[in-house]
Amino acid sequence: MPESLGEVEDYDEKTGRRSPAKDKLTGQRVWQVRVMDLDPELGKRSRETTVKISADYQPVPPTGAPFEAVEFEGMTVTPYVANNGRMAYSLRATALRAPAGVAGKQKAAA
Repeated sequence: MPESLGEVEDYDEKTGRRSPAKDKLTGQRVWQVRVMDLDPELGKRSRETTVKISADYQPVPPTGAPFEAVEFEGMTVTPYVANNGRMAYSLRATALRAPAGVAGKQKAAA
């Protein structure tokens, strides 16, 4: 969902100020985007999650359409135990792009 793409901010409780979040390993700025999995086999399970992207500049969705297929580069999945005691996952990537098969089809149609 391209309209949800935005910069992650850190909050400093001492000063009450917000500042752009930085990746602890790379020092790059952190962006996040809401994504939806349209797999019909998911049934009633949650289809929406957030992916954080570490990049120097804000990633640009391939087409900017309200809903579009994308691939994430450098995707990592980190499991953790949430405050409620349940298993949760943190999804991080280094970039987003149009799916490989889609780019070729768009050029052929042009």
